[in-house]
Amino acid sequence: MFTEIIKPRFLETDALGHINNNTYGVWFEAARDEIFRIFMPKANIKEWNLIMAHSSFDFLKEVFWGKEVIVKTGVTKLGNSSIELSHAVYQDGKLCTTGKCILIHFNFVTKTSVKIPDDIRETLEEHLFTNHWPKTLDELEHL
Repeated sequence: MFTEIIKPRFLETDALGHINNNTYGVWFEAARDEIFRIFMPKANIKEWNLIMAHSSFDFLKEVFWGKEVIVKTGVTKLGNSSIELSHAVYQDGKLCTTGKCILIHFNFVTKTSVKIPDDIRETLEEHLFTNHWPKTLDELEHL
């Protein structure tokens, strides 16, 4: 499991005073940086080999500016060429938002999916998280 700590910015709020729903895509992408480095250790954009096939969010509680959030990310499924990730946003120790995305290991020249290499698969397996996100960070620490 990976952890990203984010300090919400004022510009991420909306007229209702909470974090705008479009912000979560940005936060979840930032939380995927460590996954990207597993596939591309040199972080060379010219060697990019992942493409997003799906992204979704479930909004459970409002998140507000002025208090940091903790984004947790786990690998929930590994396919031949795909990886499913699950994200959770906690603020004040409480689960506020969850999300899911599916990334495909992809060759941008041939425009085809590519099998995930065994060494990358082994590293990803170390981060498997098949539970549901608990309602609090305290509960998560006891899993």
